[in-house]
Amino acid sequence: MSAGTGVALELPPKPRSTVRTALVIAAVVAFTVATCLPAIGGIDLDFASIARHWRNGLTKLAQLAQPNLAFLPRTWAPMLETLQMALVGAVLSALCSVPITLWAAAPTNPHGITRRVVRTLVNVMRAVPDLVYATVLVAMVGVGALPGVLTLFLFNLGIVVKLVSEAIDAADHGYMEAGRAAGGTQFQINRATALPQVLPLFANQWLYALELNVRVSAILGIVGAGGIGRLLDERRGFYAYSDVSVIILEILVVVIAIEIVSNLLRRRLV
Repeated sequence: MSAGTGVALELPPKPRSTVRTALVIAAVVAFTVATCLPAIGGIDLDFASIARHWRNGLTKLAQLAQPNLAFLPRTWAPMLETLQMALVGAVLSALCSVPITLWAAAPTNPHGITRRVVRTLVNVMRAVPDLVYATVLVAMVGVGALPGVLTLFLFNLGIVVKLVSEAIDAADHGYMEAGRAAGGTQFQINRATALPQVLPLFANQWLYALELNVRVSAILGIVGAGGIGRLLDERRGFYAYSDVSVIILEILVVVIAIEIVSNLLRRRLV
């Protein structure tokens, strides 16, 4: 009811787009079905093979359900190496991500050419899968923790720079206009105004990168990049699924513990 007039005001009816929504859903379903038809170049999903060999999977699950706890002490040193790789990779990427992120964001880098160059390099860095990095680096520097650390560094750098720079682009930066009005250079404005504002974003992404590193490093060991993944691949190669089960459970516990700690740190830092 409008104030002072006594006339009831009604909102206009919400426009319906049922036909358009149905067409979009039908197109998505049709495209999904088409990608599963080998006759027209789609992938071959052999569900009948799953039905025929379900006993193999059941056997492996039964073996995984019987962890060999006596194998646990042998996993401590590789797990420690994995945690060290994850921490070193996260710290190195945190140190390098700050200037690169400020160069990649429009409010903190008004020079279009350098900004586009940095963004292109970051996109290329993110486009390469981590296993490809690890495989190439293992061939370059040898088997061990070093290729794992370098892979995690590149992996983290691409994620942090991409996410934080986009957050900077999307935010309102009136305080930077005040810095320019005061006669500050871009470097002074970034250091005195932009960086303190985006540090919580950096902290959040750094902690997220640390969580990812533990998961990723467990996979990188399969190609020789050190850590618990090498032991996991070794025991899997010997079909010692009871030992594999112990390693999986240990990774799960460590990841959950790191996530709990990082959530507590986020509440204090962000």
